[in-house]
Amino acid sequence: MNDFDPTLDLVVERVIRAPRDRVWAAWTEPANLERWWLPAPTACRVTRLDLHAGGGFVTQMSEDGLEFVPHLDACFLDVQHGERIVFTNAIDSSWRPTTPAPIAMTATTTFADHPDGTQYRAVVRHADPSARALHEELGFHDGWGTVTAQLAAVAEASPVPRA
Repeated sequence: MNDFDPTLDLVVERVIRAPRDRVWAAWTEPANLERWWLPAPTACRVTRLDLHAGGGFVTQMSEDGLEFVPHLDACFLDVQHGERIVFTNAIDSSWRPTTPAPIAMTATTTFADHPDGTQYRAVVRHADPSARALHEELGFHDGWGTVTAQLAAVAEASPVPRA
């Protein structure tokens, strides 16, 4: 599979100074994911995290930490333990097509060993150049960059709390 098409895809990558198992735990354990999934100070609640192909991925968000509203209702397409997570918001957690998805996308996150920790990469694929452009205009780099930095902070903390 072609990993990146600059006309359709956006990418964020970073070396996280933590072992891959800690970065994986920060991504895949609900209590950890809630700490970084949305840009602070927005609070996140994970209501479903079924880490297998076809499993649901559902989160809620809150500006005040009290009232939560829907954020993401997605479906995992592929999960390879410690290496890769692929999800899409074009299909919701009950396998129904979303109409319309806010910005239909498929995100592939990969985790690889690096001399300084873990090479983390998220490639977000879009159906057409206009969807890619809209996602970029709405702040993809700031938003995904911020949450990737927050993921790094969680994974680099010693130890990563386990759910």
